[in-house]
Amino acid sequence: MKVTVFIPTYNSERYLSDILDAISSQEVDFEFDILIYDSESSDRTHQILDDYAQKLTNLKWKEIKKATFSHGRTRQEAALEATGDVIVYLTDDAMPATKHWLRHMVAPFSISDRVAGVVGRQIPRSHCVPMLKHEIQYVFDVEQGVPDAITLYQREPEETTGVFTKKTFYSDVNSAVKRDFLINTIGYADVPYSEDQQFGRDIIDAGYIKVYSGVGAVIHSNDVELKHYKNRLFDEVYNMRKLSGKTEKLPFSFVMKQILVTSWRDGKKIMAEKNYSFKTKLYWLYTNPKYIIAKWQGLYLGHKVDLTDRKSYLKYSLERKEENQA
Repeated sequence: MKVTVFIPTYNSERYLSDILDAISSQEVDFEFDILIYDSESSDRTHQILDDYAQKLTNLKWKEIKKATFSHGRTRQEAALEATGDVIVYLTDDAMPATKHWLRHMVAPFSISDRVAGVVGRQIPRSHCVPMLKHEIQYVFDVEQGVPDAITLYQREPEETTGVFTKKTFYSDVNSAVKRDFLINTIGYADVPYSEDQQFGRDIIDAGYIKVYSGVGAVIHSNDVELKHYKNRLFDEVYNMRKLSGKTEKLPFSFVMKQILVTSWRDGKKIMAEKNYSFKTKLYWLYTNPKYIIAKWQGLYLGHKVDLTDRKSYLKYSLERKEENQA
């Protein structure tokens, strides 16, 4: 068996060296290579990739036009170019947590030929916003499974198809799929956003198995600036609505309640956090509620905007910010 690790990069200098070091030091009993597509980075990403391409004979990278990048299409194109039997997808800010990460991400495919995709655990960075830290810990250590085991998900016959649930949850921050399955059975849809969630729903609806690997862990949390966080959440909700066809709106009273409840809950956790200094606690008590407000603003607008209203979409979308300014 051979494995290809694929990473799309864009202005990735902050974590890229550490990620490549972590991948190259993986302890496995199979061959693997690294494939990287860079979308016209303007920082030191190209220099880092050139340096590592000289050191690592199994690393290949190329530049693609930023305008042609699409989360779904680009990952599917990478599958066509990949030489591995299994493709492991990472984002450019996700670092393998152990030297056994790659082995754990590939191992579940030996369970059954019905295993179509593997989603690995995410461990939040210590410096990330408390709200994000708590959400990541809940999703991956509570809702999806336990940290030191694997959990299998499959749709039951009586369950409704076409909806997004805990079973269909999928994240390309850290995932794996067989190349042949992507090319000949179910591939990534050519969508600009939420390609992973659609893929997760598609494989579950088709009767295949999704595996959550608590042992195939990466260190990851989004370093999203506060000024962009509302727009990011808007994009997630807007595109999930397009995929699901659901258009329910969030009552304003519900949004306000969630802001207050989450701020109070997170505040208690911040004060109880043993790894925070008193100064850090004060900082997060002041800053964290701003992220909570931005989150619920994005969710509220994402549910509210008419899917046919292109003008409003461009106004709030982070993905289309440049197009909106043009």
